[in-house]
Amino acid sequence: MKRYVFLLGTRMGEWEQLTPAEQDEVYAAHERFHAWTDERGYRRISGAPLEETPMATTVRHIDGRREVSDGPFVETTEIVVGYYDVELPDLDAAIEAAALLPHRYAVEIRPVEDLSGS
Repeated sequence: MKRYVFLLGTRMGEWEQLTPAEQDEVYAAHERFHAWTDERGYRRISGAPLEETPMATTVRHIDGRREVSDGPFVETTEIVVGYYDVELPDLDAAIEAAALLPHRYAVEIRPVEDLSGS
């Protein structure tokens, strides 16, 4: 099995504009994703919504010194709102799983490097 992280992105402020029915559909899509992975015996290592972008802290090293600033790394109209870390057999399965998540999200799939040395 290979680990994949799914980064879930959407437009800033979109959640607040959704109707209760649209919000329910977002929750239902997450439940479909959970059921899909569970039914196949795949392991969801972790997953969570993230605090809003203004809560981000960015650390940069510039000219040998550390700079810490409030806010995200880059300004953008899309923000990362959550993630899943799952074990799946391959990228095709990851793409199939990502398609189950809310269609309002852009889902970036990133393989996780194995640094265990094996």
